[in-house]
Amino acid sequence: MTTLPDARLFIDGVLRDAEGGKTFDIIGPWTGQPVGRAADASAADVDAAIAAARRAFDTTDWSTNTDLRVALVRKLYDLFDASRARLSDLARLEAGAAIGAVGRAHLDMALDGWKDYLAVFPQVEWQKSYGERAGYGMMHERIAVREPVGVVGAITPWNVPLYVNVGKVVAALLAGCTVILKPAPNTPGMGAIFGELAAEAGFPAGVLNVVFGADAALAGEMLVQDSRVDLISFTGSTGIGKRIMAQGAATLKRVFLELGGKSAKIVLEDSENFAMDVATTMLVFHAGQGCAVHSRLLVPRSRYEEAKAILRGAYAQFGDNWGGFDEPGHIMGPVVSQRQMERVLAYIELGQQEGATLLAGGRARPDKTPGGGRTGYFIEPTCFVDVTNDMRIAQEEIFGPVLVVIPFEDDEDAIRIANESSYGLSGGVSSGSLDRAMAVARRIRAGSVSVNGGMCIAGDLPFGGYKASGIGREWGVEGIEEYLETKLIAWRK
Repeated sequence: MTTLPDARLFIDGVLRDAEGGKTFDIIGPWTGQPVGRAADASAADVDAAIAAARRAFDTTDWSTNTDLRVALVRKLYDLFDASRARLSDLARLEAGAAIGAVGRAHLDMALDGWKDYLAVFPQVEWQKSYGERAGYGMMHERIAVREPVGVVGAITPWNVPLYVNVGKVVAALLAGCTVILKPAPNTPGMGAIFGELAAEAGFPAGVLNVVFGADAALAGEMLVQDSRVDLISFTGSTGIGKRIMAQGAATLKRVFLELGGKSAKIVLEDSENFAMDVATTMLVFHAGQGCAVHSRLLVPRSRYEEAKAILRGAYAQFGDNWGGFDEPGHIMGPVVSQRQMERVLAYIELGQQEGATLLAGGRARPDKTPGGGRTGYFIEPTCFVDVTNDMRIAQEEIFGPVLVVIPFEDDEDAIRIANESSYGLSGGVSSGSLDRAMAVARRIRAGSVSVNGGMCIAGDLPFGGYKASGIGREWGVEGIEEYLETKLIAWRK
């Protein structure tokens, strides 16, 4: 298996090792063995990155030179586009992406989203007139101007790292902010490449910095607590999101949080493609490691037994067509780590203890490890039926290839079940009547809802959640505007 190039820090325009030359191993999900090394940043390294970003924002024209920003972001895109082979290796070896998943969520969605940001950037309204108004015996003119918020700490997860890194870094740079990118310890290489290619593109020193380390919390907590950092953009678990809000309170840090999900797909009894709508909800793409995946399938009680039979056949047909490292048709590989595998397996055991019926899967499959080893982090595609919405497997984010299937009585009951969740990130509705599906979709408390398979997640669309699924929106014009402040200026005429 390929060994990745060393992942190095990028601080103040310089690619460099960590203080003292410290490194840590990058563990590959396919084998459980090292696939590369990464610099292990110290507190002093992180402090240097923050200082560089602060200096670049305060003392250069980055925040005001729009033409320079757009030109460099375009140049950086071209370098990433030319690096697809390396990006594919990073997605496969660090994040455990199967080949069939690489070209979708891992690369194409990320780079298409980058182009979408460039396309929608001209729509950002940098100045707005509020017209004249009489007051105090005179006339006043009022305008609002938009300005970059300042220094951004971008803290990103391991599941689709390029996609999330692009979502934060490109938006913040276009807005005129300077950035410290802190990728997850599992996927440091997909962060390090931003530094390497930014250096090649000629980015001014300090505008973009990349730091990472074996300690998942050290750099992130420094970014959150440091008053020199103006905004934290975080994608990850709801628990960590709450911690970021609490720790950032001391400096009144602005936060964008894209957090967990337990999204429900509702298939109504009049669906014109009932079998397909049910079968395609199998949670297998990238081993279910996505915040917006539909991990709760809601089907009418009148067709529940039919839905079970459809799923039983779909999982049987899917069979062993997953987990092949060199199989281009496979869309599911391992979960990202030993820790994540143990967590998912614990939920599978819990579901059986709660009284749910295991329809498919449920086992670890270390025999999937390439080369005959037995240390890869593989879990079978798993499906639970006879699930009630109060079970923990129906309420908590498992973040693995585990689907739960819940019956409902009518539209009102389906809406109730979908909304009886602390999360509200995404959802879906399928019906033979568009009006009926739209009526249900409008009542689902979630940031994005797909009706009859409609594409509700794309780089030109705002993405984010309700409730415990987050604060703010990423992607689209709204994603760029998250990194702007509004200043009102008025003068006497």
